Amino acid sequence: MRFAFIDAWKEEWPVEFLCKIMRVTSRGFRAWRVRPMSQRQRDDMVILAHIREQHRLSLQSYGRPRMTEELQELGVSVGHRRVGRLMRENGIKVIRTQKYKATTDSNHGFNIAPNLLDQDFYADGPNQKWAGDISYIWTSEGWLYLAVILDLYSRRVIGWPLSGMLRKPCRAVVSNRMKRDLAIRALDMAVALRHPPKDCIHHTDRGSQYCSNEYQKRLKKHGFKVSMSGKGNCYDCEYGIAA
Repeated sequence: MRFAFIDAWKEEWPVEFLCKIMRVTSRGFRAWRVRPMSQRQRDDMVILAHIREQHRLSLQSYGRPRMTEELQELGVSVGHRRVGRLMRENGIKVIRTQKYKATTDSNHGFNIAPNLLDQDFYADGPNQKWAGDISYIWTSEGWLYLAVILDLYSRRVIGWPLSGMLRKPCRAVVSNRMKRDLAIRALDMAVALRHPPKDCIHHTDRGSQYCSNEYQKRLKKHGFKVSMSGKGNCYDCEYGIAA
């Protein structure tokens, strides 16, 4: 750490002066600079890249425990002490804000369906127009996520799986994959309950969970007409669910 500090400030102060302040030798500093990086240091760099990405995706809300769980879910073999050290050494801190969770990730490469619903939420019979969305519920023990499928004719919820750890401590760490699986479970529940006819309109936002190949394959299998909200317009879908 002392050598790294000297390396970071060597353009501002003489190396000899910094070495004296940090109580190391200039010979030791030069040896440190030419020393090949160890395997652990390489692994730290890879883990740090994952940490920075998850820190950005979580809107800087993940502390050490939740960050560790998210990395382990992504297949990164790491413990909470190592995650805490890397976050501390690189100034990665949690920013506490209001209890808000982003449930829509429209920054993806999947195909976008046209907006067939066009804010027309009226239906004169059941199983003509369905709407889907993912919401979140903050509890004293963490986040719970709820995926719903709604029949716009009766406003009845016909698919409603929950996701979250229901034991203490509750850390409902929901990645894009988990949200996709949750949305699929809601769709499967609704289809099993209603057995909709072909050409039923299925409307959602542009979230990656609804645009994913797995979700779209299910819609095609059951003969749905796929409809998605306009870009940046949450009212296309959410108003229909709340109305």
